[in-house]
Amino acid sequence: MNERDLDWDNLRLFLAVARAGGLGSAAERTGKSAPTLGRRMIELERNLGAELFLRKPRGYDLTEDGQKLLEKAASIEARILPITESSLATAPLLVKISAGTWVTRVLMGAAGKLCGSIPVRLRFISSEDVLRIGHREAAIGIRNHRPEEISLAGRKTGRVRFAVYAVDKSVSTWARVLSNTPSAIWLRENAQSGDAIEVTAPQNALDLATAGVARAVLPTFIGNSQRRLKQVSPLIVDLEHDQWLVSHHEDRFLPEVRHVIDRTYAILSEACAKG
Repeated sequence: MNERDLDWDNLRLFLAVARAGGLGSAAERTGKSAPTLGRRMIELERNLGAELFLRKPRGYDLTEDGQKLLEKAASIEARILPITESSLATAPLLVKISAGTWVTRVLMGAAGKLCGSIPVRLRFISSEDVLRIGHREAAIGIRNHRPEEISLAGRKTGRVRFAVYAVDKSVSTWARVLSNTPSAIWLRENAQSGDAIEVTAPQNALDLATAGVARAVLPTFIGNSQRRLKQVSPLIVDLEHDQWLVSHHEDRFLPEVRHVIDRTYAILSEACAKG
């Protein structure tokens, strides 16, 4: 068994399963789900051409080959750990949150609550484009539909509603965002009359509205939070949608990611309820 042919990440998971005597306890230690650990152990056995475990209803026992690998993996671990436990390796975990302009605005306003007492680095990725969480472009994403990919997990935070906002009803000029978001498309199709000021960023539409220059289509959790603005239209039923907090089904078991997920859920649920 050549050490050069061994992948350290697989060995690390093997050590956890071997020492725990099963998948359940190893899942808690590694942040991987039990099914994922089971698949990784099967892959490791196939790559090595050896049976490493005797799988029993109550746990995993090592075979003779498994015991040999345990000794070799422990030896490798002894050489690697001094490196991985350096100051660089113990830096706070980076948790990337992908969301549109308005949700990012809400989350940034509560950034202190997202971290709490757990050391974690946050990176907000504000974009109307959908990042691929399955490809680890972000750890957490806020979406307007339930995730369909098998590798993703979703949790509904609430219902998002929209309306038109302005300083008063006399303002007739529209703030029109040049994008393909549902609200921008709705405005193009339903507000043909009246002057318009075009902007490229949703935040600029809010700026125009609060300045008293234009009226803007906003989610109610944003519009209702602005002291200067009033809701000058009924709710726009066509734009209502459920909001989903999406994460990778493996990453969500990491303590830092789980912490941020739970706090993000609480913040967005409250925002949707108030909106």
